[in-house]
Amino acid sequence: MRKTSLSTAALAAALVVASAPAAIAGTPSGPYAMFKFCPYTDPMVGSCVLNTTTSGTLKIGSTTMPIDKPIVLQGGVENLGPSPLYNAVGGPTLSAPPAKVPGGLLGIVNPAPNWPGPLWTAFWAIVGAVNDVSATIEPVQRAQTNFGNALYPPTDGSDPTAARLAVRVHLQNPFLGGSCYIGTPQNPIVLNLQTGTTAPPAPNQPISGNPGVATTVWTDEPNFIGYLQVDGNTLVDNSFAVPKAAGCGNIALGLPILTPLLDALVSGAVNLKVGLPAAAGTNTAIMSGKSSIAAAQYVLDSEQ
Repeated sequence: MRKTSLSTAALAAALVVASAPAAIAGTPSGPYAMFKFCPYTDPMVGSCVLNTTTSGTLKIGSTTMPIDKPIVLQGGVENLGPSPLYNAVGGPTLSAPPAKVPGGLLGIVNPAPNWPGPLWTAFWAIVGAVNDVSATIEPVQRAQTNFGNALYPPTDGSDPTAARLAVRVHLQNPFLGGSCYIGTPQNPIVLNLQTGTTAPPAPNQPISGNPGVATTVWTDEPNFIGYLQVDGNTLVDNSFAVPKAAGCGNIALGLPILTPLLDALVSGAVNLKVGLPAAAGTNTAIMSGKSSIAAAQYVLDSEQ
């Protein structure tokens, strides 16, 4: 197994092959074991993809969350051009560990002067005991990809999107309950990530991603069989909007009649704390890591 510099011809040879037959015989082995959750037997899938984000930041409103745990996006694509991401089989398509929200609930304020005193007292009692808040990114729509754009950012003014992710952010804390979300399936946070240079609305300024270094890892060099490895890539977007949080404050106080009021008041407090809604041009996503891409047929052929 040997790495060589990538050329367009090598990329085509490694990835443009016949789609795999629709039957599962075993488990991918050797260097292709990383693609075990790829839907490589789907006749629409030409290539398997595995992207791991290892660092970066997600700024929404006035809150910046560091990405310090791996975020894995995997599945299958039809080709290297515009393609939906076919969901992983037997594993998660998007695996995003909970991230700690800096500051938690500290600094949260009462969004309504008429907030009933007993609720405000209960709020602060719980904030003092369980301040930490975790945030988990969850997909709400099928991702769209364009690995050609990721490898070669367009310079002709065409759509530079390498990956479109429609997500919501699940905020979790004993006080916030289990249904506190920023974004919904109907009104998600939409990231149009690219490796080129953005053109955001003000006040954000352009930022640039990085296609990374692409190499071909030959697994059977005499037959020119291998997979594409891209290291050091950075995808960015700072042109997206973020909606309000909702569904927060689902706390059991023994008074179900107060649930709607708590939802409105606590969600309002969260929105003031995080700075939501946040218009396009005030949010930023920077995601750095690596990607691996293999022909579905090669993954199938490696089965044991």
